[in-house]
Amino acid sequence: MFDGYDSCSEDTSSSSSSDESEEEVAPLPSSLPIIKNNGQVYTYPDGKSGMATCEMCGMVGVRDAFYSKTKRFCSVSCSRSYSSNSKKASILARLQGKPPTKKAKVLQKQPLVAKLAAYAQYQATLQNQAKTKAAVPVEGFSWGNYINSNSFTAAPVTCFKHAPMGTCWGDISEGVRVEVPNTDCSLPTKVFWIAGIVKLAGYNALLRYEGFENDSSLDFWCNVCGSDIHPVGWCATSGKPLVPPRTIQHKYTNWKAFLVKRLTGAKTLPPDFSQKVSESMQYPFKTSMRVEVVDKTHLCRTRVAVKPNFCKTFHKVSLQENLQFFLALKLSLKPFINKSNITKKQDGHFDAPPHLFMKVKEVDAAGEWFKEGMKLEAIDPLNLSAICVATIRKVLADGYLMIGIDGSEAADGSDWFCYHATSPSIFPVGFCEINMIELTPPRGYAKLPFKWFDYLRETDSIAAPVKLFNKEVPNHGFHVGMKLEAVDLMEPRLVCVATVTRIIHRLLRIHFDGWEDEYDQWVDCESPDLYPVGWCQLTGYQLQPPAPQSSRDSQSSSSKQKKKAKSQQYKGHKK
Repeated sequence: MFDGYDSCSEDTSSSSSSDESEEEVAPLPSSLPIIKNNGQVYTYPDGKSGMATCEMCGMVGVRDAFYSKTKRFCSVSCSRSYSSNSKKASILARLQGKPPTKKAKVLQKQPLVAKLAAYAQYQATLQNQAKTKAAVPVEGFSWGNYINSNSFTAAPVTCFKHAPMGTCWGDISEGVRVEVPNTDCSLPTKVFWIAGIVKLAGYNALLRYEGFENDSSLDFWCNVCGSDIHPVGWCATSGKPLVPPRTIQHKYTNWKAFLVKRLTGAKTLPPDFSQKVSESMQYPFKTSMRVEVVDKTHLCRTRVAVKPNFCKTFHKVSLQENLQFFLALKLSLKPFINKSNITKKQDGHFDAPPHLFMKVKEVDAAGEWFKEGMKLEAIDPLNLSAICVATIRKVLADGYLMIGIDGSEAADGSDWFCYHATSPSIFPVGFCEINMIELTPPRGYAKLPFKWFDYLRETDSIAAPVKLFNKEVPNHGFHVGMKLEAVDLMEPRLVCVATVTRIIHRLLRIHFDGWEDEYDQWVDCESPDLYPVGWCQLTGYQLQPPAPQSSRDSQSSSSKQKKKAKSQQYKGHKK
């Protein structure tokens, strides 16, 4: 247990060679940046140019209070002692992050009192500046503030099997204890303390330092998968100091006994948690891999494409939901099988192995099966807010179907699209009516309100049998009102703050916060375009915050026109 400055006592007597009159210096953390200037080395805690570390004894203090023009030493003694060869070996060891030897002890002179006082004043100045800065509104979005101020609930990580840690999140929940950096401390080096999870929101956790009981004044949000979160016991095995927050340091005299009592029977993260996070974020697709893709401009065609360098967090690719997922990549991927002479000649390109693509469910088309001309309801891949009247135009091998949107098809069928028979994006006739969802009728159909019975008779067609559709509904864990991060598949470079507004079996209605309902999208509960809260922070991708109230009020002018291009392009099915 490291109790602040308790081990730092003043010695006004002159220096001597005896061990009793000198104190050991704590090892300088290797994380501190070493700055070279004109061949001389200075080490500044936390990158603050106002602080310096004595190159002889390792004492940290205000740079202006140091001795000599170069400010390399804390006292005359350190400056003179530096010239001895016996000290140079100790200095080299300290700069390399090795433990100091007996020779690298603090020669505690009277100037140390002034230096510590100056350092305390320096810390107070920094805190006042931080308070002033915090009062100034800054641009950006904070999930923590957004959830706290509105009492929102986020979808748990276990709802996203494709996301990092989605299948190995375990029983991380409220009450779990972790070791985190102690920000309520005036020490110049990085120290830690134990905190408990008060609330979970996806990857993010609201933490409270041990000892604060019901006091939430210093609660803070942190990404559980971040590099600063560790299981209890990590500090002990890593040699890191545990220091109680300054605000509550007076509450107990024996913090060790307090922690033993508080942590007995408590849960913490698994010891290999950080390793699991790293492994779950490995990206199986490599640069220059070749795949077959569905051309977004001609949905009935496929092309050969090569994977470029982009976000490295997608995992196995699903063929079952070609369009909805891969519109996010502008194209739909399939394993590359048929090689052309052109692709064979492309140096450095290689085929994506089939095992990276999740196999679709096998179907038995030998008995009663889909047939050309059958009617059904389908999500329009070019307008995901609409479920439309559709027709099966061609039955392909392995359970794939070519589908067209009634009233919007090109004469040559170039706008047909491919769904698998088990796709959660196709529905039997009457699905929308039963579940009170607005069904988009064929373009130009005048007999409204639309009635399937009348339409089937007028077109002399039959409905696809209900038993042929996928009725499997997994225990996905989503609930109406849950927050998440979602790809805007009509503008797939954007990952936005979103809300689940409706759940129909396995179908989710995703609303983009701050935007009108016309931009909502229907997606499957297992869509790899949905992510837990904190995914963008974890992967380093830009999160699109909700449109502010001022933007919503003026959507008819500037802000709305930004998305109007999308609306105009995808409003209904376009040829």
